[in-house]
Amino acid sequence: MIIRNYLEELNPEQREAVQTFDGPLLVLSGAGTGKTRVLTSRIAHLLYSGLTKPWNIMAVTFTNKAAREMKERVSKIIGPSADQVIMGTFHSIGANFLRQHSELVGLKSNFSIIDVDDQVTAIKQILKDSNLDEKLYPPRLFAKIINHWKDKGLVPEKITDSEKDRFENEFAKDVYIKYQSKLKSSNSADFGDLLLYPLIILKDNIDVLEKWKSKIKYILVDEYQDTNTVQYLWLRLVSQPENNICCVGDDDQSIYGWRGAEVKNILGFEKDFPKAKVIRLEQNYRSTGNILSSANSLIDNNNFRLGKNLWTKDNKGKKILLTGVYDSSEEAKYIVNMSQTLRGEGKLLSNICVLVRTISQTREIEEQFIKGCIPYKVVGAKFFERQEIRDAIAYLRLIVNNADDLAFQRIINTPRRGIGANSIQKIIDFSLSAKCSYFLSSIEQVKLNTLSLSSKKNLERFIFQINKWGTLIYDERPSDLLQLILKDSGYIDMWKKMETIESETRIDNLNELISGMSEFENIKEFLEHVSIMTNNDRINIDGEVSLMTLHASKGLEFDYVFLPGWEDGLFPSIRSVDEKGNIGLEEERRLAYVGITRAKKELYISYSANRRIHGLWMSSIPSRFINELPKENIIENLDQGLYLPTGDSEFNDNLNNKSHFLSRHKKIYNHANYNQETFKIKTRDKQMSRNFIIGERVFHQKFGMGNVINVNGENLEISFDNAGIKKVRSDFVLKK
Repeated sequence: MIIRNYLEELNPEQREAVQTFDGPLLVLSGAGTGKTRVLTSRIAHLLYSGLTKPWNIMAVTFTNKAAREMKERVSKIIGPSADQVIMGTFHSIGANFLRQHSELVGLKSNFSIIDVDDQVTAIKQILKDSNLDEKLYPPRLFAKIINHWKDKGLVPEKITDSEKDRFENEFAKDVYIKYQSKLKSSNSADFGDLLLYPLIILKDNIDVLEKWKSKIKYILVDEYQDTNTVQYLWLRLVSQPENNICCVGDDDQSIYGWRGAEVKNILGFEKDFPKAKVIRLEQNYRSTGNILSSANSLIDNNNFRLGKNLWTKDNKGKKILLTGVYDSSEEAKYIVNMSQTLRGEGKLLSNICVLVRTISQTREIEEQFIKGCIPYKVVGAKFFERQEIRDAIAYLRLIVNNADDLAFQRIINTPRRGIGANSIQKIIDFSLSAKCSYFLSSIEQVKLNTLSLSSKKNLERFIFQINKWGTLIYDERPSDLLQLILKDSGYIDMWKKMETIESETRIDNLNELISGMSEFENIKEFLEHVSIMTNNDRINIDGEVSLMTLHASKGLEFDYVFLPGWEDGLFPSIRSVDEKGNIGLEEERRLAYVGITRAKKELYISYSANRRIHGLWMSSIPSRFINELPKENIIENLDQGLYLPTGDSEFNDNLNNKSHFLSRHKKIYNHANYNQETFKIKTRDKQMSRNFIIGERVFHQKFGMGNVINVNGENLEISFDNAGIKKVRSDFVLKK
């Protein structure tokens, strides 16, 4: 059914955003204010107004789930023509563009898209060829650096000395050069290339750019606060000169700085587009008044924000329940007990969610859920990153693209085929000298008779199988072909022979993969889909409590939300504050804001006096974020066995008063591992912090005791007794 009265469902601000067509538009959309409705209605209104055609509109978002939801909503309004709108994630649109123009960056159109593990494998080989020790130069570190440079839109020749010095790694640029060369020789691209290469093509080929601009008349961007530099540069390039670009986002929900997102993109929108119009969506349709006013009060402590104030027509609802307990085990029991209470009141478990700062917090909570017989689901286990799924996909990648060396390496001996390590090394060595793929090298090794008799025989069989399956790409359904591959290769039998619960689960996962392939017409289409899958596409909603990180909760909502672990050091994360100072603190506060605004009806915040960190019990103080919540919105639920009776609430007024705080919470700080000097960490004289020397014994609030091994101004490198080597700022460390 096509909906024609879509404008009638909008509030005045939403309607203004939908009806503003020409020029740059920034829609500041707070949590629960209906941004998806605005985006979909805007697409519909563009078409109904006759200003453009569906194929002249490009709508970009970050997850496949969001893209599907957007397309479904647009279809309900305008019908089948929604399929003609260019709609997808940055990476899916980038991949499609690159398929069309791959030759301009030295790739063939059937290039493979590799993932992080394949990145690491490629870098390992480069380090080995360069005689660099993996222990001294971790491959994953190089992968992180390379991904960072790609997020910045930097090709190897654009890497400056200052950029290299930032990572204190003299080999990073050289590894980047060799890595890109290796990818091109195997006709492959990584996730970062799906954005970097289109930017290069558009900048270097004016004809392609003009053709693209003539096609795309209107651009809509969802979650603009999550864009990185290369995405920003790409959007600026393709939107000019008309700048008919509508960006929807919320600077207060920018929480992905750790993976390259730049909050400055949204903060600087009006500067980048001088004639930009800004519309604020502040009416919230999700949460109660108490929850919203608490979120507003918290985020108002951030200095770098555009500013808005969420409100609702609904009532204030229940106050936030703030609970303090003795240790993290008691906190987990508390969460389970409250979940049982809610269940007893007739509340659905699927409406309950527990949001943690770090995944390590889930262990104790999971244990208590099991003991309490509460069904739960840990969200974040990525289906397509499981070993057995990656193996199956590697088989498909290799038959589609014989030059995919990383796929070849993954499956050549999975399952074991009796092709020895020496034989595999000969294949690699010949590949390097002959400048050919590993697969072609293996064919040559068989012809040259350089391998042992058994290795040669087994390699011949492997080559025969790959070639045979390759001939079936266009004749067999993708699901049938994968079934054949898994059977003929012996992969399924390998797991069956183990006869364990784990192996049975892996077989079930493979069957699920085969089942999911039925909707794809060909292998290439399926591989494209797999390559651009994002984290939040599989979320349980039936009969189970959801347990996930705060980062994973973005875009979700639940009636009842638990926020455990609100302790300084854990939340805000001391690592984030150590590394980024106030910038890190503000992102942590935005993360807290996201957590609070996930709740629709009731919110439960908790903290514990003691928590096991790196195997040691550490004493904690409540998060500074608690003090930033309005006291009139909070009910305190303090463990009377731990805290002194308080009478009237003074918590928020006195949290920063250390003497009051210590006396009131004396049982916390009488704990054997607690040292009151810890409080001096935040306020120590910065001049004193410069006096650290190598070898000096020091204490850190989170990581415990350690020895200074390097001093670089305010930055220290410390070897901690139980946490390994960490880089921290000196003003967070005490001399002992």
